[in-house]
Order: sequence, then structure tokens, then C-alpha cells
Amino acid sequence: MGRLALVILALVALGTIGFAITEDDSAWNAFNRSLDVIATTGSIPAPTDTGGEIVKDLLTLLGVGTLFYALVTVAEFFVAGHVSRLLTDRRHAAILAGMSDHHIVCGYGRVGRQVARDLRAAGARYVVIDNDPANIESAQGQVGVRAILAEPSDDDSLRQAGIERAKAIVACVDSDAENIFITLTARELRADIVIVARASVDGSEAKLRRAGADRVISPYKSSGTEMARLALHPQVSGSVDLSADDYRVEEIEVAPGADADGMALADVRGGSIIAALRRDGRFEPQPAGDIVLRAGDVIVAMGTPKTMERLENLFA
Repeated sequence: MGRLALVILALVALGTIGFAITEDDSAWNAFNRSLDVIATTGSIPAPTDTGGEIVKDLLTLLGVGTLFYALVTVAEFFVAGHVSRLLTDRRHAAILAGMSDHHIVCGYGRVGRQVARDLRAAGARYVVIDNDPANIESAQGQVGVRAILAEPSDDDSLRQAGIERAKAIVACVDSDAENIFITLTARELRADIVIVARASVDGSEAKLRRAGADRVISPYKSSGTEMARLALHPQVSGSVDLSADDYRVEEIEVAPGADADGMALADVRGGSIIAALRRDGRFEPQPAGDIVLRAGDVIVAMGTPKTMERLENLFA
């Protein structure tokens, strides 16, 4: 674009000099005559001598073609860019409209990126919502990840992310107040969706639960508890991190009307290990296989991702 503008200016300057010499015009009149020829206006009479006609013909051949090329280039720059963005936005909207059973990650900071990594490792699909263009650019750097540049607490952004078809929402922005707004908005838009929220301070945990969060996680509290435990018990080497690709340890609650409601532990165990049962506030380790499950019971189980998925389906 810059070079094209320089070429046009050079043609105008050369035409001005040419007409000033051949037509014995003032600089201003020669400049106007050059613009008239290049722009094909035709408002100024044609030159009267041969030299002027030669300058006019040269400007017509070079100037008109250059000017039209410049106009086409400028039009293409604006139209192509607009159309490209429009097509990209429509393609993303179509993909989002076809997604279901996905997770919505609100906030792509340090915690949000770790959440996204774990979801990706588990093979789960997710959509990121963040109001920081740098975070959105980082999220879009992952293959197959859809990201929305918007406020995570806005109704429209959550609808665009497919909250009606989503499996769960993770509210993990840096602000506890914003996480509360996200939770309130999500719960209002869809009463049955699972909401996991992040809390930075103790007072926010109760507020997030009142706002409708199913689970509240405090990264700082959890890490502080772990550090204190290791300091108090030096003989403990640390907690065991199980790879999501190999084994998972989960607490699973029996939902009312679930297939597992009324079944014995031995019948639902499959290939998993049932480590404990929590019922009516009592914790029973290594429960017997003949115990009949009922709604509200919570088991602690360990198994492969496929085994745990079978249990989740039975208990859902």
C-alpha cells in the first residue's frame, strides 16, 4: 500500500513538471492538469502542442492503470478482511452450535489453563470464555479449542458457548466476585448444570455455594494444607498423583432414580475398587459387597477411566 501511494505521487509530480515545461503553465495549473488526466475527469481542455499531448498520453497509460490498481487493492484489503472475519465467525458459531456434553471454562489464567490441560488429557471437549485477548490467543493456539472473547458472566457469552447443551461450567477467573457473578448467571440460565467454582479466600466459599456452585475449590487453601501436612509429618513423601490416562480416584454419589439405586456394591463394582462408603454422615472403609446402595450414598472408588465412566453412568 505504501509503495503504491509513492508511485501515484511520483506520477503526479512528473506530470506536473511535464505540463509546466510543455504547456508553459504555472505549477498549480500543471498540478491540476496532471490530476485531471490521471483521474480521467476531463474537465480541463487537452494540451495544444505535441509535447503536452505526449505527457498526457504517458500519464493516461501509466496513471489510469496505476490508479485503478490502487482502488482495487484498497477495496480488496477492506472487503477481503471483513469477509474473512465474517466467515471465520460464522464457522466458529456453527461449530459451537453443534457441540454438546462439553465443558465451559470461564477464565484462562493460571488455574484455567491447568483445568484446560486436564480436560484435554481426559479427552473432554471444552470452550474457553475470557475477556483478555492475549488469553484467547493462547487458548486458540491449542488444536480444536474454541474460545470466545467476552465477559464470562454475560448471558450472551454463556449462551454462545452452548450452556444449554454443556455438561459443566468451571468458574476460575482471578476475581472471586466475578466467579460469584458467573455462578449466579449460569444457575439462572440453566438450573441443572454442574458448576465448579474457584475461591481465593475463605469467605467466598459460602457465597459461591449460596450462588449455586455445586463444588467450590480453593487452590491456595489446598496447597497450604498439603504444605502444612508435609511439614508436620516429614516421613510422608507426599500425595500420590495418578495419571488421568491410567487410574482415577473419585467420590461418586448415587442420584435418585439411578440404576445403582437398590443394587448391591458387588454388582456395581465391576473392575473398580470400592475403597469406602459414606452414608448418613458415617464413613465406612472397605464396605462389604452385599451392602445395598440407596440414593444419597457416596462411594470412594478407584479404577481406569473406562471403569470409572461405567460407575458414573450407573450412579447418574
